[in-house]
Amino acid sequence: MKKKKKIIVIGGSAAGPKAAAKARRLDYDADIIMLQKDPDLSMASCGYPYYVGGYFDDRNMLLSTSTGVTRDPAFYLNAKGISAKTNTEATSIDRKNKTVSYKDMLSGETGSLEYDKLIIATGAVPRIPPIPGTDLEGITTLQSMKDADFLRGIKEEQKIKKAVIIGGGLIGIETCEALQLAGIDITVVELLPQLLMFLDWELAKLIENHVISKGANVITDNGVIEFQGENGKLTGIKLQNGAELPCELAVVAIGVIPNTRLAREAGIKIGETGGIEVNEYMQTSDPDIYAVGDCVESYNIITGKKVHAPFGDLANLQGRVAGENAASENTVKFTGTIQTGICKVFDFSAGSTGLSETVAKKTGYNDIITAINASPDKPGFMDSKLLVTKMVADRKTGRILGAQCVGPGDVSKQISQWAMAIKGRFTVEDLVNADLPYAPPFSLAIDHCIATAHIMQNKIKGRMTGISAMDVKKKLDKNEASFILDVRDPDEYEEMRLGIGETVIPLGMLRKRFGELPQDKDKEIICYCKISLRGYEASLVLKANGWKDIKVMEGGIMAWPYRREK
Repeated sequence: MKKKKKIIVIGGSAAGPKAAAKARRLDYDADIIMLQKDPDLSMASCGYPYYVGGYFDDRNMLLSTSTGVTRDPAFYLNAKGISAKTNTEATSIDRKNKTVSYKDMLSGETGSLEYDKLIIATGAVPRIPPIPGTDLEGITTLQSMKDADFLRGIKEEQKIKKAVIIGGGLIGIETCEALQLAGIDITVVELLPQLLMFLDWELAKLIENHVISKGANVITDNGVIEFQGENGKLTGIKLQNGAELPCELAVVAIGVIPNTRLAREAGIKIGETGGIEVNEYMQTSDPDIYAVGDCVESYNIITGKKVHAPFGDLANLQGRVAGENAASENTVKFTGTIQTGICKVFDFSAGSTGLSETVAKKTGYNDIITAINASPDKPGFMDSKLLVTKMVADRKTGRILGAQCVGPGDVSKQISQWAMAIKGRFTVEDLVNADLPYAPPFSLAIDHCIATAHIMQNKIKGRMTGISAMDVKKKLDKNEASFILDVRDPDEYEEMRLGIGETVIPLGMLRKRFGELPQDKDKEIICYCKISLRGYEASLVLKANGWKDIKVMEGGIMAWPYRREK
């Protein structure tokens, strides 16, 4: 009789259950045991902010299948034949004897289990700032069901008036919205110069402006140096610049650290990013041990460098690969990540895939080109919403390196399209004629994604010289005397304007009003409109009539991240 394979999975959040389930599907007879320190299994942790915010009220939805069945030990045993032990902590790994020691957190009972294959899915732990006062009541993270329950309770009690979110990343921004919906006065404090570091500054600033418009306060370029309290309870925080902010709640959301203690103590190799080092099979330095999820480091497909990418989708994909390989001896690969992510920001979304301009430059891409497109996601008669996208490409090869998109429009669709293009190593020329689905309820005839590629194509071929809003602002700050041309109609100008010394000449009148333009044909003229489509057309008119230094402010007014006059 064939010996049953013994597979142990340490961790029961996302990657672990996925690995265990995949292993079961491929090996009906294997003994599969999952050890989970927490009382819950297979938690939809990315849903925590939305439970806190009241998008749904049934806590059990975070723990249930799509058909409403709770993913508890009985479910795993009956539906999948997997023994799931909750409230059970794996305490050590003996690689020589191939055993895992464990402790029951409720009874104190200890024991050990033998394995043929082991999968480590121990996740990550919240990063906590090394400053005074972290033990005060009122300080929390949003990493666990316990944290979600605590914050949901605060929302329902409606006793807390002021809260500070420390960290302006994905979790920080989502928590900001959740608590803002509860009527709490929120301040987001970010040590770095911007929110959402996966975006370049100019798009992150649009998000910051939107967060502020929803009533939250945002402080960037400033960190917390002390939690202040009385009688063991939080009363405020002190910032690096000396300012003090009164608050009764602080949510720390400054990132996570791979939870590698078990692996490290067992002598398993830890990578340069601090995560467990794995190969393409999700195999560690021990061939009988796999590791998946937030505790591992991943390979960035674009840069070839190792990264820590704690995303829920990657955890599930990696778990699936490890489960299959543990059951069937390395038959599938996880090839790496391009670090695609998205978050909801009130009624905006912010997404990114591949490399931002900032990251591309830091990782050795010295000749990149960018394009910004502000345009609707569908026709105006179908209740269109704005999208602002920034595309990054290699100038020489035209290969698409990254894209970011923000706005109230369908950001998810855009980022999904860009992600597949980048994974497929598309060039700009590959994308300009992409055959995407079109009907007015869903998109423009030329989808926003393709239109962005058209802008990039025009720049690469020298048909358009773009200038970013940031560079325009730098010129203004230096009092550089460019001629700034707004080619919208007067009624549009009266409704919304930048107030930066612009001259207004509608595109339809431009050919008749050349006399109002600089007569020095070498003078720099910067053209724009609401989204700069007419700005681009104006630049072609001016070039055809002898003006040589014509630039288009990319994205127009809708991508302007600074204060407007009106």
